[in-house]
Amino acid sequence: LGHTAIRVYDPDQQIDEAYNYGVFYFDQPNFYLNFARGYLYYKLGVYDYQRFRDYYIYHNRYVHEQVLQLTPAQRQKLYTFLQWNANPKNADYRYDYFYNNCATKIRDVLSHVFGDSVSYDGSYVQTDYTIRELTDLYLTAQPWGDLGIDICLGLPMDKTAAPAEYMFLPDYIESSLDHATIRNDSAMLPLVKEKIIVYEARFEELPKSLPHPTLVFSVVAVIMLAVSIWDVKRKKLCLWLDFTLLLVTGLVGVLLLLLWVATDHRAAAQNFNLLWALPTHAVVAFTLLKQRHWHTYYFLSTAVIGILLLAGWSLLPQQLNTSLIPVAGMLVVRTALRYWLMRNSKE
Repeated sequence: LGHTAIRVYDPDQQIDEAYNYGVFYFDQPNFYLNFARGYLYYKLGVYDYQRFRDYYIYHNRYVHEQVLQLTPAQRQKLYTFLQWNANPKNADYRYDYFYNNCATKIRDVLSHVFGDSVSYDGSYVQTDYTIRELTDLYLTAQPWGDLGIDICLGLPMDKTAAPAEYMFLPDYIESSLDHATIRNDSAMLPLVKEKIIVYEARFEELPKSLPHPTLVFSVVAVIMLAVSIWDVKRKKLCLWLDFTLLLVTGLVGVLLLLLWVATDHRAAAQNFNLLWALPTHAVVAFTLLKQRHWHTYYFLSTAVIGILLLAGWSLLPQQLNTSLIPVAGMLVVRTALRYWLMRNSKE
């Protein structure tokens, strides 16, 4: 989705440095556990600007420079803060993809150093995107990645973003700086004095990817529907099919529940995907071999929840990925069929 850094350039002092807030390291204590729990720490790193720039050019990623309109005193104040912040004992910060990342840190540093002297004009934002929709803008070519994000992240992603909240994306922090002003010697001036297009990415053909998840799930749903019709005709359920469906969706539900209640991933809270990915499915899957009296109530309840979910899909406060409709449909068909055959077997 891009990257943002602060360049400090002073040829007289032979300084040309990139201050990069997007650095993390695997050897920090309990890295993987902290990552899973949402306690990921990033830090400020300082690099030679030419090498930093060339890395992005090599990978065909555009490089834009915004020259800030600062007085000598303001430049020195900013540089002093960056040097302090780059000290190893001050460099770490608690990372949050949407609210405290490499892009938002630039905004926060400028606000910290210059206070009310910097003013952002958010009126240039003419859209009312949610945070989820802002993320989706950059994932059109990665439908499986988009699906994974939409499954794991819950209702907080569906709030309408304020102009300041657009700034978690580098494109929007660039636009925000373009529309910002700073007070210099009692005069309000544009914060960006000049924009330099260092490199524009050349067009590249997108690599071939997996079939779209909607197609994959739809094909699986058609196959499952055919098996279900066969099950009705022979009045016998396909055990391995229901076991796999319930186990997989149940394990997804367990993951979503843990992300909500057992981690600090704020964006994963209140996840409506739990309406189809019921964590209890993972337990019920292992009870299918022998019919239990409570199965009737469980499968009826699951089928009803699924039908209501499909009927109100577009009305939910959380935007669910439409590729999941065939999955929810499969669950409705198989749980309703189990309920129907169990009821018939008792009559």
